[in-house]
Amino acid sequence: MEVQATKEKDTVVVKVKGRIDAVTAPEFETQLAALMAAGEKMFLLNFSGLEYISSAGLRSILITAKQLKAKEGKLSFAELQSSVKDVFKISGFGSLFKIYDSEAEALAQV
Repeated sequence: MEVQATKEKDTVVVKVKGRIDAVTAPEFETQLAALMAAGEKMFLLNFSGLEYISSAGLRSILITAKQLKAKEGKLSFAELQSSVKDVFKISGFGSLFKIYDSEAEALAQV
């Protein structure tokens, strides 16, 4: 898994490539926590390069979302591949989070 974070206005865009599973989820969660500890609270997760997400990855997202909510932050998603979009739909994440078709659309809405 590769994670790249860049700042666009008040939003941190986090691009993830590879897989978020039981092995990589703790690292993913730690990287997001470090950004939050640095004072960031608006996140857009660009999953265009994410090939797979397991329940461990979904758990990491929920933990991050809960921490952001306590800080009055926001977590949204963009460019989900069809397999990841299916997991989000089945797990109910589609109703919990705002999901955008493109990063540009998401940044325009934030």
